[in-house]
Amino acid sequence: MLELRYDGLPEVLKNVRTRPLFVMHLQVKPLVLVGTTPGVDRRIGVVPGGAFEGERLSGQVMDGGSDWQAVRADGSTTLDVRLVLKTKDDALVAMSYRGVRHGPADVITRMENGEAVDPSSYYFRINPMFETAAATYDWLNRVLAVGIGHRRPDGPVYSVFEVL
Repeated sequence: MLELRYDGLPEVLKNVRTRPLFVMHLQVKPLVLVGTTPGVDRRIGVVPGGAFEGERLSGQVMDGGSDWQAVRADGSTTLDVRLVLKTKDDALVAMSYRGVRHGPADVITRMENGEAVDPSSYYFRINPMFETAAATYDWLNRVLAVGIGHRRPDGPVYSVFEVL
């Protein structure tokens, strides 16, 4: 049997390297509360727009996105999001991501009541992937990204990074 030890790995496998892709702010409407379904408390966030800004791509988030949230018994919320980004040069990019948000119950309650809370007081991470037919942004079709989220009263803000 192969012995697997971290210290025996090549350097390239010991760390995850990233580079900034963009910062994105989403506008959100009040949640649609579906209610307690078998297994989760389901709610859906409709995304009417937003903006993203980065060194290699920037633009607007188009109307029509959605965030299917599941509040689990442990108090954490999982996200399943679909958006369409429109770059400043009119290319369309489909963006989908799953994510998880959790933290102390009082912090989550304050955040969900519209208060601004310190982003270091809870965990909010996403894993975006992209699809586009635009030749200029074809490289996005082969990118896996990670993001760190912060829920502000006017909608979430994400710092999104390309995993190298």
